Amino acid sequence: MFRYTFRWDTVWNNFDFLMSGLQMTLLLSVITLVLAMLLGLVLALLDMAKYAPLRWVGVGFGEVIRNTPILVQLLWVYYVLPIVFGIRIEAFTALVVGLSVYQAAFISEVYRSGIQAVPKGHREAAQVLGLTPVQSFRRIVLPQAIRMTLPPLASNFVQLIKFSSLGAVISVNEITRRGMELSASTFRPLEIFTFIAVVYFFICWPLAMGIRLWERRLLAQ
Repeated sequence: MFRYTFRWDTVWNNFDFLMSGLQMTLLLSVITLVLAMLLGLVLALLDMAKYAPLRWVGVGFGEVIRNTPILVQLLWVYYVLPIVFGIRIEAFTALVVGLSVYQAAFISEVYRSGIQAVPKGHREAAQVLGLTPVQSFRRIVLPQAIRMTLPPLASNFVQLIKFSSLGAVISVNEITRRGMELSASTFRPLEIFTFIAVVYFFICWPLAMGIRLWERRLLAQ
């Protein structure tokens, strides 16, 4: 019969250690989301470019990133890029780059659908008013597209919080890595990783519920 004596004091006695990892997790997620949003917009514009070579670059890059595992991409950035370019890449930087590029490939699709959803008549009205294509995009198209894409972008933030746990593989001191280190020294993986799973849940679940309510309100308008 299964018998196990729980030692939750292992968690409480090392609470500050684990919470320092959570701070790193949230910091990584915020930085990565900002970079992914910017890169995703660039990819979306390349996908919709009038010139075929630019479209090929945008589409090809997105397809490669979306159809290869993120863990492989992260290891490639961390181990292969230093070999190819002869530079040293810190684990934190490698994780930010890897996650940003991966999420940007998906965010670009969100942007593209949002931009294409803007009524054609709005663009034509901008032309009638004498706006240049750049002005029309910046003042008319982009604000409307961003409004429609905010809920999906928020969903990407939830994904990034979870994906940040991959940093444990390359020794980034986020909460999962902290848990691995603590488990190795205390031999209490059950309590530690159960606590970490609960922390992730209570961060991601309220965000996910809030995003669903947000989407319903936008649809109701």
